[in-house]
Amino acid sequence: MNVEEYMKTLGQQARLASRRMASADTGVKNRALEAMAKALDAARAELAEANALDLQAGREAGLDAAMLDRLELTPARIDTMIEGLHQVATLPDPIGAMTDLNYRPSGIQVGKMRVPLGVIGIIFESRPNVTVEAASLCLKSGNAAILRGGSESVHSNQAIARCIAQGLKAAGLPEAAVQVVETKDRAAVGHLITMPEYVDVIVPRGGKGLIERISAEAKVPVIKHLDGICHVFIDQAADKVKAINIALNAKTHRYGTCNTMETLLVHQAMAAEVLPDLAERYQSVGVELRGCARTLALLPGIKAAEEVDWSTEYLAPVLAIKVVDHLAEAIEHINHYGSHHTDAIVTENYTDARIFLREVDSSSVMVNASTRFADGFEYGLGAEIGISTDKIHARGPVGLEGLTSQKYIVLGDGHLRR
Repeated sequence: MNVEEYMKTLGQQARLASRRMASADTGVKNRALEAMAKALDAARAELAEANALDLQAGREAGLDAAMLDRLELTPARIDTMIEGLHQVATLPDPIGAMTDLNYRPSGIQVGKMRVPLGVIGIIFESRPNVTVEAASLCLKSGNAAILRGGSESVHSNQAIARCIAQGLKAAGLPEAAVQVVETKDRAAVGHLITMPEYVDVIVPRGGKGLIERISAEAKVPVIKHLDGICHVFIDQAADKVKAINIALNAKTHRYGTCNTMETLLVHQAMAAEVLPDLAERYQSVGVELRGCARTLALLPGIKAAEEVDWSTEYLAPVLAIKVVDHLAEAIEHINHYGSHHTDAIVTENYTDARIFLREVDSSSVMVNASTRFADGFEYGLGAEIGISTDKIHARGPVGLEGLTSQKYIVLGDGHLRR
């Protein structure tokens, strides 16, 4: 079977399975999740052996230390996968929920019911634990899933896939409800994203290059974000202690995440008060600073920021800093250079906070909080499949509800239109 035929077969099987999943009750789905957790726990040795093959191949292929770290399945990461399955099992099931029921003058009731999307294709790189995260969220939301992990984690993903299949079988659900693509052929991705007859939505999780390619070539709707160019703006009415603590946390809590601050904006009235203290603390933990002309005047010795810095997602201990004249300039800068991911204002001025919330065009907008809170778990979603900067369908952290849609329902009792 060639790659095109193989992917078409997966699509056909997923479409059939999706119809079963749409009608599966909550108890059955939860039993499948718990059975998957049990299977993973029992397969620790098998998972470690498969992961060792991937790590060895990765070293021979010259993967860097960061990639090898993401690839590794440590005992603690297996524990986290198992705990994640337990947590998703406890989340409320969105499927079948009816909302907005209202009587119309004709006597009928009109409302909405939450339903699965159908078949979700998920394309991701390196981290094999994503296989479990994606499978659990798709399953709980009543969808079927086709998962295509990176070729560097093929052995790990297949070992995890066997545990997932055991869990589905134990609960009486079709094993094709979660299929992990077995071939390492890159053409598989091209076929997956161009099968609208079998796949309803694509979710890419990976680097900018992968997401740009999928967005350009897909014939299936894509839930995506390309960059995490996040900002913190220290307003003229900011509390100094809050401002410093938030700006430090937003940048240094973790460097390689999409909700890490990459540009700090400071109102001219606060610049002299906060920037010297912040610079000392940033430099003490090895953060390289790049500033505008007014920033350089306050922090001599740091690098001058170039135009490209305002639109760069560093994912590293590097921070761009700009002093602005007023709130409007900060908002204009964010909307022009940002990636519509997450942006925050630090202020004690209620009016400024309201303006910022209303006018910043991002999927998460915050007042007096670190951008690092932009996360499905922190938002109370339990888990997330990614963060979307799109405006249609899902925006922000995508949890169970983001993997569903709604249909109108009408309740009558023999009503006829007159």
